[in-house]
Amino acid sequence: MTAIATVVAGLSAMSATAEETFDLDAILAAAKQEKPINIYDSTGKIVEMADKFSAKYGLKATGVKVSANSQLEMIIRESQSGNVQGDVVLITDAPSALAQLLPAGFVENYLPGDMVAKIPAQFQNPLAISTNANVWAYNTEAYDKCPVSNIWELTEPKWKGKVAMVDPLSKSTYTDWFNQLEAHGNEKVAAAYKAHFGKDIDKDAAAAWIKALAQNGPLATDGDDPVAEAVGAPGQKQPFFGLLSSAKFRDNADKGYKLGLCTGLDPWVGWTYIKLGLIASKTKSPNMAKLFIHYVLTEEGIAPQMKDGKLPTNIDIKMPADEPSGLMKVADKLMGYDSATGLNDFDRREEWQDVWRVNYRK
Repeated sequence: MTAIATVVAGLSAMSATAEETFDLDAILAAAKQEKPINIYDSTGKIVEMADKFSAKYGLKATGVKVSANSQLEMIIRESQSGNVQGDVVLITDAPSALAQLLPAGFVENYLPGDMVAKIPAQFQNPLAISTNANVWAYNTEAYDKCPVSNIWELTEPKWKGKVAMVDPLSKSTYTDWFNQLEAHGNEKVAAAYKAHFGKDIDKDAAAAWIKALAQNGPLATDGDDPVAEAVGAPGQKQPFFGLLSSAKFRDNADKGYKLGLCTGLDPWVGWTYIKLGLIASKTKSPNMAKLFIHYVLTEEGIAPQMKDGKLPTNIDIKMPADEPSGLMKVADKLMGYDSATGLNDFDRREEWQDVWRVNYRK
């Protein structure tokens, strides 16, 4: 998979509590003297993960599904009031964590000592437990192969009103992606333009593509489920082409959808964002929280999310062969999230929302 660049300079001074040694027995013994914990995550799989953790160690942990936006507000308010309910947070809004949670001391970074050699340096501070992917997909019942080979095709009349994606005004990972495209993907977007149109583009290629996509009136939904249905539902003569979470490929088995990964798309088949694993600074159960962070970095701990195409950062863990999307076969064709510009992603969210809002045409 495309490597993610080193985390923002200066963050190394923020609450990096990697231990030289990791004594599982000692931490477990201390955890058994502490109160139960809650873990916030934006996927329902956290309930299963917390239950398995509890059964494994004879402790009580509860997984709570909370959206990334709600996580931020809850973590801040709980810390300010001294009434911490979420002891561990697994959050996909990395820019907000970099800009708001870590600098203010609402959360702490913790890397178990026995994981230092297994987690690449770029994922250590702050700790990323996985990389998640949004990918371009088509309906395999309607098409014998992906009907799009270049992202610039999506700006042309043929695909006007026929592209489905999550509304960038409702999900910050999308505006973060726009900023990542401009900061790190301009050359490839420009090269794709030349490959498609046969001439050089005379302006900021990434911004031009984003504006042109918005002007072509994509179906902007409130989540990935409507995108999966618009693209993958069987029996369609002219289904949408779409951008959605790789996790939705499980709908092929669960709902009879016909989602196919667009493996040959130039310049990328999709893009990634990271999920951080952080501990509430004021938790009253620090050892249990540390134990859960360690657990989620193991294959046993992260397995429920791997089934949804979440790629663990622990290099010793291999993705299951039956992962529905087939993402690992094209992992090198994903645009990897570069947290070197994470703070800039955060600062420019409203600017990119305005770009989308001004250019969007139904």
